[in-house]
Amino acid sequence: PPSSCRNLGNDAILQELLLLEVPLRSDAVFSTLDRVFPGCPDARTSTRILSGLAKQRASEAALLVFSWHMVNKYVLNYYHYNTVIDACAKTGMWKKATQLLVVMAQSNVQPDTISFNAVICACNRGGEWEK
Repeated sequence: PPSSCRNLGNDAILQELLLLEVPLRSDAVFSTLDRVFPGCPDARTSTRILSGLAKQRASEAALLVFSWHMVNKYVLNYYHYNTVIDACAKTGMWKKATQLLVVMAQSNVQPDTISFNAVICACNRGGEWEK
């Protein structure tokens, strides 16, 4: 990983994202990520950050971090998608979770059992279990 990532550490990056002013603005999240990841972040670090946000039920932040990756055309794998879908599931954001599943398939990233279960969970928590 880039040296700044090693120096700052995943927990510090996560805390910095969690301390951003609510409601979150994409420019604030993007500038934070641009500063702490001067180059392309490695997949493992990205997944850890997204996972930490999911555990904190910070689904909006996870979605913005995911969007930052997409805007910068960084490679996203099923871990990234599943982690953000899980973040949406934890907060009942069923529409976003189902949209991510569609985008995942369109991006040639094969959804797996974890993907489908997380979307089902999101629909259940959002009161849309019939979806």
